[in-house]
Amino acid sequence: MKRIVVVGSGASGVHFAQTALELGAHVTMLDVGRVAPSPVLPDASFARFKREHDDPAGYFLGKRFEGVLFPGAKGEYYGFPPHKGFIFASHERFSLRAQGFDPLHSFARGGLAEAWTGGAFPFHERELTDFPISAQELHASYGVVAGRIGISGAADDLARFTPVHENLSAPLALDEHSRRLEERYARERTRLNGELRTWLGRTRAAVRAEDTAGRKGCTKLGRCLWSCPREALYTPSITLRELQHDERFTYLDGRFVTRVEADDANRVRRVHVIELASGRAEALDADCVVLAAGTLASGKLFLDSLRAHAGSAPVLRGLMDNRQVLVPFVNLAMLRRRYEPDSYQYHQLALGIERDDPRHYVHGLITTLKTALIHPIVQSVPLDLRSALWIFRNAHAALGIVNVNFHDERRDECGIELEVHGDSTRLVVRYEPSREEPERMRTALSTVRRALWQLGCVVPPGMAHVRPMGASVHYAGTLPMSAERRALTTSPVGESHDISGLYFADGSTFPFLPAKNLTFTLMANADRIARHVARS
Repeated sequence: MKRIVVVGSGASGVHFAQTALELGAHVTMLDVGRVAPSPVLPDASFARFKREHDDPAGYFLGKRFEGVLFPGAKGEYYGFPPHKGFIFASHERFSLRAQGFDPLHSFARGGLAEAWTGGAFPFHERELTDFPISAQELHASYGVVAGRIGISGAADDLARFTPVHENLSAPLALDEHSRRLEERYARERTRLNGELRTWLGRTRAAVRAEDTAGRKGCTKLGRCLWSCPREALYTPSITLRELQHDERFTYLDGRFVTRVEADDANRVRRVHVIELASGRAEALDADCVVLAAGTLASGKLFLDSLRAHAGSAPVLRGLMDNRQVLVPFVNLAMLRRRYEPDSYQYHQLALGIERDDPRHYVHGLITTLKTALIHPIVQSVPLDLRSALWIFRNAHAALGIVNVNFHDERRDECGIELEVHGDSTRLVVRYEPSREEPERMRTALSTVRRALWQLGCVVPPGMAHVRPMGASVHYAGTLPMSAERRALTTSPVGESHDISGLYFADGSTFPFLPAKNLTFTLMANADRIARHVARS
């Protein structure tokens, strides 16, 4: 029986493992595996939670106010809740230095997708032209993953950019603000589609409306940002928990993987790890190793492995990430209306802007403001605090944000490499935006503002925020899949062309990055790769 070892329990790792197990394989998963805190008052709505929790300020803002975004703090409108700190906490054994990039990584059970907003947008065939794989094959895997985790959406105008796949369930009912935007779009569709080349539709989200397979359906508690206590919003740790009931699955947490060892024929031989509780070094024999630790961590593991085997490590070029711009808006039709605290908190609508090159499609997630930390918004209003609070209270139900996403392409000036310090190494991340980015952003944001105006909304001047590279956590491209056998690439099924039996199931292998959340595609691609590995 082939000994398959998977490194990482994030979106890619758990869905690779699930498919391999379904096909009869035995899988061992290695993970640091920090555990999430237990849900607090799991059936309470946001308003009820604030009334009944012993220390609501400490829960929402942190005991040391670590959840507060102070004025000038990178201009962000969203902060990570304090109790999600376990997701983003680094590890002393993982050293990193970045230039032009603000990276995030995770050592939590479930990885970075424990903090995602559930956006599940399949790549269109036009966006896969640089991928040496069949769009139909990946499309089939979208349906497989959707059947496992629950994806809601509709075959509406947005389907021209986000294909409809199998197992797509009906979306949640819209909140009033989103409903009014959709109704206005229906009246303004002709001009928006024609003059502005902009389409609007229901978002695709990994959220269930009904109780299914141990998960409770969404009852609109308004607590999405602080982690859904009902697990209506999917996270990879749910799948990991299910996998642990399979006798052919072994989960070894508390392990930090240091490198993959290859034999003289450049074939995977074993995996070297540190057992964190004792500090003891361990080695696991393996016929196949699957790196699913995320583009940065998998890249460092690969470079450390090459360095141990050959004495040096190259630069991995082509790092990509989606640039994001947050565009706040005010819907004039919603001014002075009562906001809905008991509602789904994340995006329910999305817009797509067509470009001459279909790969350069611009993607926007529309989030209407419901329950949220209000201080980042209030403090950005260019007035005194009392006036800013008065404006916010009267405009709360009318506020929204469009998160505008842009595509990225591989460039030699962006990449990762090792910095050696004695017996240890540090990962160095470098990123430089393309020369075309300023003009691309200018024209797209102009279209977004004009589209919002057609929808009855205004964009307050000077409040759009360009997020730093790395903030989207859509990292990809350092070991692109290639039909040709070349160093520092992988085969179309993710196998390294440098070390046989070493596979990559995360974003490392993407040769192009569309302007979309890539998590759903990571899961589908991992399913596709696992079918090859388990059957070979």
